[in-house]
Amino acid sequence: MANPRLRLLLPWRKFSKRDWAIAAFGFTIFFFALSFTSTKTIAPLDLVDLTLVRHAKDKGAVCLDGSAPGYHFRSGFGSGSNNWVLHIEGGGWCNTVASCLIRKTTALGSSNYMERQVRFSGILSHDSSQNPDFFDWNKVKLRYCDGASFAGNSQKNETQLFFRGQRIWEAVMDELLSIGLSNAKQVLLSGCSAGGLATLIHCDDFRGILPKDATVKCLADAGFFLDEKDVTGNRRIRSFYSDVVHLQGVANSLDKDCVGRMEPSQCFFPQEFIKNIKTPVFLVNPAYDFWQIQYVLIPAESDPSGKWAKCRLSIQKCSPAQIEILHGFRNSMLKTLSEFQQNKDGGMFINSCFSHCQTLMTETWHSPYSPRINNKTIAESVGDWYFNRKLVKQIDCPYPCNPTCSNMDFTWHR
Repeated sequence: MANPRLRLLLPWRKFSKRDWAIAAFGFTIFFFALSFTSTKTIAPLDLVDLTLVRHAKDKGAVCLDGSAPGYHFRSGFGSGSNNWVLHIEGGGWCNTVASCLIRKTTALGSSNYMERQVRFSGILSHDSSQNPDFFDWNKVKLRYCDGASFAGNSQKNETQLFFRGQRIWEAVMDELLSIGLSNAKQVLLSGCSAGGLATLIHCDDFRGILPKDATVKCLADAGFFLDEKDVTGNRRIRSFYSDVVHLQGVANSLDKDCVGRMEPSQCFFPQEFIKNIKTPVFLVNPAYDFWQIQYVLIPAESDPSGKWAKCRLSIQKCSPAQIEILHGFRNSMLKTLSEFQQNKDGGMFINSCFSHCQTLMTETWHSPYSPRINNKTIAESVGDWYFNRKLVKQIDCPYPCNPTCSNMDFTWHR
């Protein structure tokens, strides 16, 4: 049974034949819900104002619709005054002009639609009981409005669409450096989903703009997307990423060694470039990532008979034979991560939950409801790794062995 506190987060709609297009558009409702995750009353101090990047338009650093990009910033205090956590918002990608046109009429493509205040929770919380290692640090939430993980940079103007994610990234970094990031002592760049992918893409460049004596590390939450075939043997996600990379001019932002070896769109998959990242990286990923299961392994188009209809929406409704196939997906993830597991500076928290982003919600980051491996929450594991208290290579046993998981259930609305 899914945790009822988490079920309330997501007023999910019925899935339709347009699933893949909606996946391209992103889990808009889901990521908006992450801003208001608690059932408790939100205190005024929990809400953080939106700041639009100054002079962004002069730099061509604009959202899909041409509006200025934005971020939310809260100052650190006490011993955390010179330390920073940056978190990159997630929300899928757009791979066609049509899907990008839809996206630009939402907060994932235009600052005109962004909430003027969002709640900081999870890794962004200022409450020491919810965020024991990073509560007093400077906090930044980067809003995502380009549709290509802050990596696009096309000069083409497609039907009044601007593909300028790389420029947005650079403009936001320039502004943050000017307000104190340039004096940082300890820094953690994080992001979830498409933002987790952006974290991996930009991790080393981010390290390069900061003081040489600063401790800089990167945390990707549900950003390790696999280049896997679906249940019918088609590589839909590879084709989808190819469209994103070519439409938005992403190639120049990708790992140069990888692009020199293979088709640039394949270098949008972290498995192809993670070994080249020099900055220490921590991966938080559910082995049964519901986004990847629903859109990589079992997209609606791959299940015309509907035999996967319930399973893809709730792991608790899968047959034993279907569970075996999901275990196969988990095995692919662990095999792909086997080399990274030997990285002495890297960290991992791979749990066996039917979940997606887990660092931005207090309920999954650090609370009585949080998933645990070896009795450690994600927050405790990340803290142990960041501060070098111990090596952290947490890999869960297969589903359904972990009773601390809050497995999402998207069938309850029916």
